[in-house]
Amino acid sequence: MKKAVFWIVFFANIIISSAQKLERMDAVYSGVPWFDQNGNIVSAHGACIVKEKETFYLFGEAHSDDSNAFAGFNCYSSRDLYNWKFESVALPLQKEGKLGPNRVGERVKVMKCPKTAEYVMYMHADSLTYKDQFVGYAVSKNIEGPYTFKGPLLFEGKPIKKWDMGIFQDDDGSGYILVHGGEIYKLSDDYKSVTEKVNENITTGFESPTMLKKDNLYYFIGSHLTSWERNDNYYYTSNSIKGPWESRGLIAPEGTLTWNSQSTFVLPINGTKTRSYIFIGDRWSFPKQASSATYVWQPLTISGTSLKIPEYHESWQIDLQTGIVSVPKNATKILKNTDSKIKYSGNWNHAVKENRISESKSDDKNASFSIQFKGQQIGFSSLVGSENGYAKVVLTDKEGKTITTAIIDMYSKSAMETTVYKSPVLKKGNYVLKVYGTGERPNWSDKRKSNYGSTGNYISITQIAIR
Repeated sequence: MKKAVFWIVFFANIIISSAQKLERMDAVYSGVPWFDQNGNIVSAHGACIVKEKETFYLFGEAHSDDSNAFAGFNCYSSRDLYNWKFESVALPLQKEGKLGPNRVGERVKVMKCPKTAEYVMYMHADSLTYKDQFVGYAVSKNIEGPYTFKGPLLFEGKPIKKWDMGIFQDDDGSGYILVHGGEIYKLSDDYKSVTEKVNENITTGFESPTMLKKDNLYYFIGSHLTSWERNDNYYYTSNSIKGPWESRGLIAPEGTLTWNSQSTFVLPINGTKTRSYIFIGDRWSFPKQASSATYVWQPLTISGTSLKIPEYHESWQIDLQTGIVSVPKNATKILKNTDSKIKYSGNWNHAVKENRISESKSDDKNASFSIQFKGQQIGFSSLVGSENGYAKVVLTDKEGKTITTAIIDMYSKSAMETTVYKSPVLKKGNYVLKVYGTGERPNWSDKRKSNYGSTGNYISITQIAIR
């Protein structure tokens, strides 16, 4: 895709009125759209975070809604992990070559090399048919970029021809490349080549490799091979990065599909009272990767060889000074789906499910619901499930001027009630939220021609939260 076309598609997906000033977010929210300082959606999938002094830099994949072709790697910055400022397209689409048009670039990772003080970026580069895979790298003297693509990372003179990859930087500054299957490669002192393969393949599958270290114990997280579909991620532990590695099971309750996400990175927060670890995961949506894919960031619970995300927090806070994680109790007004303030149009089914969740559901392309409200922020929850599709959300002010629009993915292989939309924090006032059915759903097939995704176009609402 041409760069200009990508940005037209990108900005068409999420539009914020420049006249509407956004207030600051006060927590990490999972499974909902995030907005940067300009009101544009945060596009940073397959991500990693680098902390430089008091600033966190988030790197991730930019995407479009109609192609998986490489569209650049974005860089954002934040001082609180809640509010993200767009810095740059750190590595843009190249004019030609291995990260040029009609190529794949995924799972971008960045480390600062202790020896050279350069920033080195790594990625999975490939053809659109996933038949020319290798681990590539790029370099920059500035953390925000621009980065210069250098081509394949070489080991014994040859590229590492693997798919999903990750990184790990040990306490002594040694850098490592983690790849599909659990292989681990040690980087040279300048981080621009590989000197040693320190760990052989652990198991079949095991994509999205992610590693952390606590109390001299290494934890190696990965996921099963299910294309864009979520699955139950699992992990291994070892006293040495060279292994042997012992299987420890799942990182979240079985059947939650890692709270509908896939691992991509773990961020340690070194506080004065505790060291906390944040699981950074992706909630993919295909084909609408740009407008509908979201993020699942959750605090990890670690004790001995146990590493878990025991429960899902839709929002949570972290004190970056102390490292302490807390779950806020926001003063929100909750309206059930049957509240008279919610106006429905089109054909809807209003029912109470076996789990006592009251739900309004429709697969009518012309169906919609709306609500007029006074406050600073609005969100709504759905009973996401295997028959659900995409919904369009439009937030307007009292004069009818559009503030935000978004496309929301309500599909989930594993059914759960969850918040699917949370607006930016606005100046307190009167607004209207309207949600439409689109008659579209996430569907895809992998290179083995296996079919995945939703079996219907339903949209769903269980409740609305206003503050």
